[in-house]
Amino acid sequence: MLTDRVKLVAWRWVWGACAGLSVLASLQWMPGSLVHLLPLQTHEVNTGPVLSGEICVVAPPQPFDPASGLSMYAARPVPPDARCPVCGMYPAKTGTWAAQLIFRNGDAQFFDSPLTLFVYLQDVGRYSRGRQQSEVAVAYVRDLRQGTWLAAASAWYVRGSDTPGPMRAGNLPAFSDLAAAGDYVSAHGGSVLRSTQLDAALLQQLHGARRHTH
Repeated sequence: MLTDRVKLVAWRWVWGACAGLSVLASLQWMPGSLVHLLPLQTHEVNTGPVLSGEICVVAPPQPFDPASGLSMYAARPVPPDARCPVCGMYPAKTGTWAAQLIFRNGDAQFFDSPLTLFVYLQDVGRYSRGRQQSEVAVAYVRDLRQGTWLAAASAWYVRGSDTPGPMRAGNLPAFSDLAAAGDYVSAHGGSVLRSTQLDAALLQQLHGARRHTH
């Protein structure tokens, strides 16, 4: 009896195996079969463009508003939605550190500090595509103590003080006269510079030391 059961189980196993092989063979050669409808698929992973260490900031120039009551080249209030084209911060939030420039057509760019203004002026086309430095009509910085707008070319600047600015380092606070800048140095350290002393090497050094506070 046991031998008959073993034979029966063995026969069923062999029959099932043969039937399975037959089905697979028919699927392999049958046109339009399931095998042909499930081809091996390959997937490409799109990692996107490789970043060069910098992130593009979209900060288009702000057009002149004739209804503002200001002359085209006068310093303007910083719009709340304006962004610095160099670092992406909102200059309206940086108080007396803010700076701005106005192009000959009346468009304006705003900056979180004098440092980013001068970095921008080193390579205008890099931060505002299609623009050139020759198109800049006037640039302004704010007196750190008084908050008034000054012509950037005539202001006095302090580098190396212990006062953190919007980016915590190297923000070149501006002053209306040498005496005010000297008083600031006496209280906070650093040295006094004119705009003509802000060359590319120094700006790169100061810009590289910046750190966001937000």
